[in-house]
Amino acid sequence: DSYLGCARQSADERSEGAIPVRRLRADVLCKSEHLVLLSFNTSYIMETRSRRIYANYLMRKEGGEAYRTYGAATMNKDLTVGKPERVLWRYCIPLLGSVIFQQLYNIADSLVAGKYVGKNALAAVGNSYEITLIYMFAFGCNMGCSVIAAQFFGAKNYRKMKTTVYTTFIYSAVLCLILTLTGLFAGGALLHLIHTPADIFADSKLYLDVYTGGLVFLFFYNIATGIFSALGDSKTPFIFLAFSSVSNVFVDILFVKSFHMGVAGVAWATFICQSVSCILSVIVVLLRLRKIKDEHEGHQKVPVFSGEIFGKMLKIAIPSTLQQGFVSIGNIIIQSIINSFGSDVIAGYAAAVKLNNMVITTFTMLGNGVSNFAAQNLGAQKIERISQGCKAALKLIFLTCVPVVILYLLCSGSLVQLFMDENSIEAKKVGVEFLHILAPFYFVVSVKLITDGVLRGVGAMKQFMVTTFLDLFLRVILAALFSREWGSTGIWLAWPVGWTIGTTLSVILYRSIVKKLKSANIKNEIEAKEVTE
Repeated sequence: DSYLGCARQSADERSEGAIPVRRLRADVLCKSEHLVLLSFNTSYIMETRSRRIYANYLMRKEGGEAYRTYGAATMNKDLTVGKPERVLWRYCIPLLGSVIFQQLYNIADSLVAGKYVGKNALAAVGNSYEITLIYMFAFGCNMGCSVIAAQFFGAKNYRKMKTTVYTTFIYSAVLCLILTLTGLFAGGALLHLIHTPADIFADSKLYLDVYTGGLVFLFFYNIATGIFSALGDSKTPFIFLAFSSVSNVFVDILFVKSFHMGVAGVAWATFICQSVSCILSVIVVLLRLRKIKDEHEGHQKVPVFSGEIFGKMLKIAIPSTLQQGFVSIGNIIIQSIINSFGSDVIAGYAAAVKLNNMVITTFTMLGNGVSNFAAQNLGAQKIERISQGCKAALKLIFLTCVPVVILYLLCSGSLVQLFMDENSIEAKKVGVEFLHILAPFYFVVSVKLITDGVLRGVGAMKQFMVTTFLDLFLRVILAALFSREWGSTGIWLAWPVGWTIGTTLSVILYRSIVKKLKSANIKNEIEAKEVTE
């Protein structure tokens, strides 16, 4: 406190028109794996025009090296300082906005297809969507990069943070090429595998092929978003997403209503808007990284690939990718069960699941925010802030749940009708029933996704995988069993059961992991104190 007060006073006393810098250093001893000398550097910069003081708390625990940023972008946020609840809420609120616009992509496709083309077009887009979820390998790449980059950013190791980003770009490009070729050649077989009805097969295949062709943009956009999140910046991806998703709505309508392109128009609109958003995002990421330097970097080039960092990312990316992959496979199995009940059930589910996915994606996005918060604070060895951040996130997510649950219970008919014409009476009934069964349990699954976010952020991937697979396994098995007894209603009932059991296990594992981290942190503090004495 005395260092900071001195620096602030010194900066305030400087003359008008200058941009003074006050540096104070204090050498301290600490023990990690061995005794190292740390150099703690606190910089205060006063900019007289804006009358603001920027503080950079710069510490690094390797070999007494001190780090400093040159012209670091002000959008980057250190999540390791400040009141956890305030910091996390400010970070996550733009994420909520991002979810709205992210879902606007898929909702716009289904809405325009259902309104301007017909029920079969809505069913075709919804049917293909379940297969496109396989491509959420991008999510694994995103989380692997985001978590590791956030840990290096929290530890002020900017050189390794950059290498993490470049390494992700390289291995993602290879993986994207493989998936694109596989999707283009195997798309038809996958549609047959889930028993796609003949009357929607051609449109489903068309939508899937165009979507697969734009997979590279989906991959790199998600990676760019993960990098922004790792840097504590949730506003920039929100801006890009808002622009591209709103554009997608207008291009959808233009291609389908004015150019009469049908399902192809919906697919190409998404392709174009996603590609523009991706290119701009990657450019901004690279420019942002150029502005972040440490004092020892000099003119040396940052390594563009590191096997060690690649291995660390894989420990996060592989479980996250498998998690999303198995979820996608589970959804495809469930979709195949739904397909056996005909076009009305398919269309009703396609409409309602868009509304459901909007909520689940919101919770998932907040969970991702908690992951980055936990990762930065783990890197800074501020374990207590992790549990504080989790409590703050739960408070925020419950406040989000209340209006959504009320809306879905009271206005589900009107919401589902948005995706259909007036003649789709049976499909509307299916969609309403789906939402009425699932909506009350949003409070339950929200807890699971937040605690899972903490597990992923601190690197507890085994526990994360267990909770995810248990939930998925139960939903798939129960959907198959319940559908024999209660028809399509039985499929919807499988969701709440899987969510409840999975949430219980997630909370238990979360408490266990946080307890271990706190115990390890206390032990390190005691050892460091003994060394200094």
